[in-house]
Amino acid sequence: MTLVHAFETILETYQTEDSVLQPMWDYVRLNHSETLRSPLFPVILTVASYFVLCLPYLVCDIMGKKWPAINRYKIQPDKMPTTAMLLHCSGVTLYNHVLLVFPAAVAQWMWRPSVPLPERAPTLLELAGGVTGNLLLFDFQYFIWHFLHHKIRWLYVTFHAIHHNYAAPFALATQCLSGWELVTVGFWTTLNPILLRCHLLTTWMFMVVHVYVSVEDHCGYDFPWSMSRLIPFGVYGGPSKHDVHHQKPNTNFAPHFSHWDKLFGTHAEFSFAKTQ
Repeated sequence: MTLVHAFETILETYQTEDSVLQPMWDYVRLNHSETLRSPLFPVILTVASYFVLCLPYLVCDIMGKKWPAINRYKIQPDKMPTTAMLLHCSGVTLYNHVLLVFPAAVAQWMWRPSVPLPERAPTLLELAGGVTGNLLLFDFQYFIWHFLHHKIRWLYVTFHAIHHNYAAPFALATQCLSGWELVTVGFWTTLNPILLRCHLLTTWMFMVVHVYVSVEDHCGYDFPWSMSRLIPFGVYGGPSKHDVHHQKPNTNFAPHFSHWDKLFGTHAEFSFAKTQ
């Protein structure tokens, strides 16, 4: 048996074997089909994920210097968000969701047929590959959008300036966005898994992971478990890189990874938070 033939046999066996995710997928597919097939489900999933993931960072911001063991990871320790800042960002987020996100979701619910659920679950490799592929594609799309909205003054003032009200970002500032930016981000988040032909479970996992990394990028803390510390070789930017963007707005346009800024000469060096 040649090496190529052996590889093809292994690959074919792998593809025909049931995924380790199959029992879990069978359970939710058979017992919660109506919920999962609803066009409202992805919206509820992402909105709930956003507020749940913001909560730990919000507690850290409220406690501030009362928790020195946590505060030492604050990237800009002398710039804590005030109550007014937290309320403003919460208000903008709720306003956008009430007037834009939920009406769009209801419209989908009324006009779009329920999504069919595939019987087969994705393999772990398909799940990880799909999530990574979606993150990389979104990173490219938003890099271009972000670059243009900084370089063209009308676009910046009209649509993006609200996100730069704060030079020291914090978790609730993640979705302190104009309606246009929120709709654009939501459009790509919805479209990209379709373009990449992802399984629904992969799509939902991508949505939750994307919410997590977006909140982490804005959290203002550089913890040891930050993605930028876990992924080697400076491939991933993380909260320190994005914090620099809010201090130097013409740098570090890519939301997550570092390669596009390095290729286009917009990368600005950053330092991890000091923990001594």
